[in-house]
Amino acid sequence: MAELAIGDQAPIFSLPADGGMVGLAELRGKIVVLFFYPKDNTEACTAEAIDFTRLKGAFAKAGAVVIGISPDSLRKHENFKKKHGLETILVADESRKAIEDYGVWAEKTMYGRAYMGVVRTTFLIDRDGKIARIWSKVKVSGHAEEVLGAAKAL
Repeated sequence: MAELAIGDQAPIFSLPADGGMVGLAELRGKIVVLFFYPKDNTEACTAEAIDFTRLKGAFAKAGAVVIGISPDSLRKHENFKKKHGLETILVADESRKAIEDYGVWAEKTMYGRAYMGVVRTTFLIDRDGKIARIWSKVKVSGHAEEVLGAAKAL
């Protein structure tokens, strides 16, 4: 898929979460925060999910639903949530369909070795289902607060 830009219609998905299926089409009329992250229980991913959980009430007050997406299984997500007391919706995209539709599956390098993985990226989707903001290659510190500020501005 071509790279997504602000103003584009957000790609529709329906993926499993611990409370059943979560679909973007059903969330039309709400502000949606999609944070794509590489892997449950890694340092940065855990910090990011904890930050979004900490601000869950403020996001709800702003009319926003926060959804985390990674290629991990539903069982891994359930363990991740339990271990860290997470209250955000985490969906399992084991087929990487949404991950690829949003253009966040890319080549990365670590210690000089190239591999494919999820590039930590957050999309803010407005009530009409259009992309209002994109944060790519996210640095976790202060990120959830910045996203909250942008959600409140919609």
